[in-house]
Amino acid sequence: MLINGNAGSGGDMFPWLFKHHGLGKLIGTRTWGGLVGISGVPPLIDGGAVTVPNFGFYELDGTWGIEGHGVEADIVVEADPALMQDGADPQLDAAIEHLLHEIKVNGFHPPSRPTPPDRTRIGIDEADK
Repeated sequence: MLINGNAGSGGDMFPWLFKHHGLGKLIGTRTWGGLVGISGVPPLIDGGAVTVPNFGFYELDGTWGIEGHGVEADIVVEADPALMQDGADPQLDAAIEHLLHEIKVNGFHPPSRPTPPDRTRIGIDEADK
């Protein structure tokens, strides 16, 4: 997964989950680290609103984890604008190189496709109409 410091909120949570579940490497630079949510915002009389962050993500050990720090990349690759001229992308190139190496070393093993679900009973039963 490609990540960088412009990613916050879901852009912090999604890479954390990706890494937490061991789905692959994070490539790029550390995410922003802003994962406190806003909820229950009552409107003001003029139609505006005041938002206050009021809940956040924390680790099982009681630390805030991502908040204020972000998610570290496993393979650090800066998105250097000088290297991105003419459509070049050093982070994407590093990801492709990494994936080609993984395929060479571990092969490609597509997941098994489950049997399609039985949808013959989906909908409202005749007795309920």
